[in-house]
Order: sequence, then structure tokens, then C-alpha cells
Amino acid sequence: MTKRMKLFIVVALVSSVMLAGSWSASHAFGFAGAGGKLGYSSPEEFDGTAEVAAHAEFAEENAPLHLQPNVMYWNVDHMRDLSPNLDVTYQFDRGSGVTPYLGTGMGLHFMNDSRTDRGSTNVGMNVIGGLKFPATSNQFFVEGRYTASDVTQIALMGGVTFPGR
Repeated sequence: MTKRMKLFIVVALVSSVMLAGSWSASHAFGFAGAGGKLGYSSPEEFDGTAEVAAHAEFAEENAPLHLQPNVMYWNVDHMRDLSPNLDVTYQFDRGSGVTPYLGTGMGLHFMNDSRTDRGSTNVGMNVIGGLKFPATSNQFFVEGRYTASDVTQIALMGGVTFPGR
């Protein structure tokens, strides 16, 4: 994949997030927060490695569905993956305690092998399950992720979402 194509996709993702924020002013979904994740990923046929991510969250007030655009990255065994994703989660119990959630989504995977300087792009499907832990103002969470793509991945991550409202 060329640098021009990567730049186009990043600009399209950022534009989509900005559009979603402006669209939400007159519709149900609004910006609920943003944050980061850190965890352990086990990509198929590669050693396990650290994975980092940044995410935004859009939700209707007191509704169980949340839209979560995010970008994830890992690098191991001369292979790296940068993947912008759009995930949708459903939060089961909206009480004041621990909240379980399930979700699904899709992402683009920009894989690059630094030994051969060859890259590939493919689409992946995400399946997500986790727990949110309320705090004074931030939300902490742990989640498991399974990604079905050309390089299947399983990850366990933890993170924080800082409120946006």
C-alpha cells in the first residue's frame, strides 16, 4: 500500500469521527469520551506482543449501544499491523456497578513485513467482550478481542475512557 493511500485512509477516518461529532448535535448519538488501551495480542503465526490503541466513544444518553471508532497497533517478528476499526458495543447492565458488554465491528489491517518491505491491506471482523468499571469521572475497562482477518488475532486489553460530556 502506498503512503498516499495510507494518508487518504487516515484522513477519511479522522473526517468520519469529526462528522459523527457534528452529526450527533442534531441526532441521538453524542460524543461520550475518548481514551486509550494497552494489552497483549497474539497474532496467528507470530509471537505474542504488546498492542496499543486509541479510541473515541459515541452514545445516546443512557442507551446501551455505543459506537467506538479506534486505531490499534502492534509490531512483532518484523511484522506490524496498524488497524483503524469501527466497533459497536452493547452494555447489558446500566447500573452503578460493573457493566458487562459485548460487541462487534470491522477494521482495515495495514500489515507490513519489514524484512521484505512488502505490505498488504485486508478487512477484518472484530468480536469483543468486556467489563467496564466506573470510577469518579473516568471509566476503566478490560476486554477480550478476537479479530478474524488474514492474520487472526486474539487480544486481552485494559484501558480508560475519559468523559466527553
